[in-house]
Amino acid sequence: MVQMMQNVHLAPETDEDDLYSGYNDYNPTYDTEELENDTAFQQAVRTSHGRRPPITAKIPSTAVSRPVATGYGSKTSLASSMGRPMTGAIQDGVTRPMTAVRAAGFTKGALRGSAFDPLGQSWGPAPPLEARSEDSPEEKIRQLEKKVNELVEESCIANSCGDLKLALEKAKDAGRKERVLVRQREQVTRPENINLDLTYSVLFNLASQYSANEMYAEALNTYQVIVKNKMFSNAGRLKVNMGNIYLKQRNYSKAIKFYRMALDQIPSVHKEMRIKIMQNIGVTFIKTGQYSDAISSFEHIMSMAPNLKAGFNLILSYFAIGDREKMKKSFQKLIAVPLEIDEDDKYISPSDDPHTNLVIEAIKNDHLRQMERERKTMAEKYIMTAAKLIAPVIETSFAVGYDWCVEVVKASQYVELANDLEINKAITYLRQKDFNQAVETLKMFEKKDSRVKSAAATNLSFLYYLENEFAQASSYADLAVNSDRYNPSALTNKGNTVFANGDYEKAAEFYKEALRNDCSCTEALYNIGLTYKKLNRLDEALDCFLKLHAILRNSAQVLYQIANVYELMEDPSQAMEWLMQLISVVPTDSRALSKLGGLYDSEGDKSQAFQYYYESYRYFPSNIEVIEWLGAYYIDTQFCEKAIQYFERASLIQPTQVKWQLMVASCFRRSGNYQKALDTYKDIHRKFPENVECLRFLVRLCTDIGLKEVQEYATKLKRLEKMKEIREQRIKSGRDSSGCPRGRRDGSAGSDSGQNCSAGGKGERLSAQLRALPGTDEPYESSSNKEPDASYVDPLGPQIERPKTAAKKRMDEDDFADEELGDDLLPE
Repeated sequence: MVQMMQNVHLAPETDEDDLYSGYNDYNPTYDTEELENDTAFQQAVRTSHGRRPPITAKIPSTAVSRPVATGYGSKTSLASSMGRPMTGAIQDGVTRPMTAVRAAGFTKGALRGSAFDPLGQSWGPAPPLEARSEDSPEEKIRQLEKKVNELVEESCIANSCGDLKLALEKAKDAGRKERVLVRQREQVTRPENINLDLTYSVLFNLASQYSANEMYAEALNTYQVIVKNKMFSNAGRLKVNMGNIYLKQRNYSKAIKFYRMALDQIPSVHKEMRIKIMQNIGVTFIKTGQYSDAISSFEHIMSMAPNLKAGFNLILSYFAIGDREKMKKSFQKLIAVPLEIDEDDKYISPSDDPHTNLVIEAIKNDHLRQMERERKTMAEKYIMTAAKLIAPVIETSFAVGYDWCVEVVKASQYVELANDLEINKAITYLRQKDFNQAVETLKMFEKKDSRVKSAAATNLSFLYYLENEFAQASSYADLAVNSDRYNPSALTNKGNTVFANGDYEKAAEFYKEALRNDCSCTEALYNIGLTYKKLNRLDEALDCFLKLHAILRNSAQVLYQIANVYELMEDPSQAMEWLMQLISVVPTDSRALSKLGGLYDSEGDKSQAFQYYYESYRYFPSNIEVIEWLGAYYIDTQFCEKAIQYFERASLIQPTQVKWQLMVASCFRRSGNYQKALDTYKDIHRKFPENVECLRFLVRLCTDIGLKEVQEYATKLKRLEKMKEIREQRIKSGRDSSGCPRGRRDGSAGSDSGQNCSAGGKGERLSAQLRALPGTDEPYESSSNKEPDASYVDPLGPQIERPKTAAKKRMDEDDFADEELGDDLLPE
């Protein structure tokens, strides 16, 4: 049955094509699987007679079909493509020699039976690298060179961080190691293989660090080493830095010499550097007063590559020689200098595209935008300063000059500066004490845009506040706030007007709003501290002043207020500590010194109190309070002769006050100079004939000395005492029983001493000291009445007594900066 089935063959279906037919048909020429068993092929490989000519496409039908092998049996030999016998074939009994010896680096048998491994991973790990010898000279040189580079980098980083001493030490260390490196390299290699770039960088960094530490002689020597070495290319540029050092040393002739040498060695293609060097030359000429040479340099710069600094310095030079027309032309050139910045419209989104808005938001305050703002601010500063400088001199009057500048600015790209110039014109009127013209000028801005209107109204409010016209000041402060609610100066001035009316809570609200709009508004922060002090909220006041002290480290006003708050909080040690800081800032402030002396006096330290009171008297010898304390101190220490000069000065300051002259006479009497005391009392009696104390002492001295005038003075004394009793009875009958009489001040030192109300405060303390001195049982001392002294006035003027005003434009903004020096032209 099985035998029968083997002979049965199924006929293929003729109506359907075989989809997989032809896949097993291939050219037998490419059958390489059985080449090892092909005797003829192996014979051709082993012999040199099987060389075949290259197969070309020019000979048709060169390939000879080969029957498909079905096993390891015999095969038909392949024919040559050119009709020649195959390699290893036997023809006519002769075996054809082999064509090649062996395949180039590849054998089929070597790969048979091995896994596919194109990367050679089965070969195992690579052998370890040969260890580098650290003792070799080349390796030592390489490591030393790396260390020198690291030291140079560390020196530059320390310099950028402000640690100049560390930067110099690193630079010196790098120089020492670099010299060791050069010696080692000379021993190993030829001299031409020395790293000149490393030597140059080490020397240049060392010179830069010397210059930064103001060791100018060492810096110049190091620069000379670089410049004189012909192997360094472009070393002549460093003469610019040498010129800058000579300029700092005020050696202007050498500075100009080195600048010109550098200018000669720099090719004309480096136009920007040449312009900077010429600008430094012009500045140096201004320093030496050679304005004509400076003008030549700046004129050349403005014709080749105009810039703001050169234009401003050109105006200064023409101002120095007084050339009005040239000043005008130079100002027009300064106005025409291109800023080369983008317009603000670029940062306004033209559509609602979120991607565009995101990009605009990202670039609105990036570093490039900040640089553009700084450049624009600098340009406005130069233009405003130049206009304020030349306006008073280019025309017959400063008003006409300002008008010309305003017209020029309006026709330029700085249109917004015209209004600021008008406000500066008003401030100039203020300096000339022409308040009416200043007010008229500022009132012109009431119909302009809100920003300018707010600025003008702020200044008007400031002016009226200074003149104590608080109603007008409040009106213009309201106008300024309504025009620009986010103007901190307007809010501060509004708070000041409310403060002046005594509404401290409302004033504090305005100051707080000003601080919310601008946290750096120091006027508002200072005034809110004063407000809290008025409201007796001392902790909050102290907090405000301490915050302000962190912003204004050396502000005498802030230091005094902190000391005053501590004094009100009954902490005299802290108050004295802050007053000591105040004196370190303003060592000649007599009121601060007397205040500190008073604190030491209250603490019982008389020696320290005397020191500060004496220093206060030395700087301001007209303070009655200090004079009185010093006189009392000398009387207390039994040096009456020294007290005389202080009371004599007090009598010169207050000639209508009889008590100072009585104190002078008393000092003469205590020191034993009775004749001088008698003459002084007689002189006092001629000036003040109704003074009872003077007559009493005249009677007493005349009696002791035995003079005949005693009866005359006794009669006058009785008559005055009787008149005094009659006057007291009239006053007593006409006053209420509960009140304290307001008697007539007759200038006497002891009149009505038992009836007058006593004065409080420090004046009462000092009078008590005088009454407690030895021998005070005498009438004029026991009944002396001291006028109430004014409370301590803060050391720095009216700002302490009332809140600070916040004028939009300050009076000191016209301080113009003269020429500016260029920076070092090479990076350090």
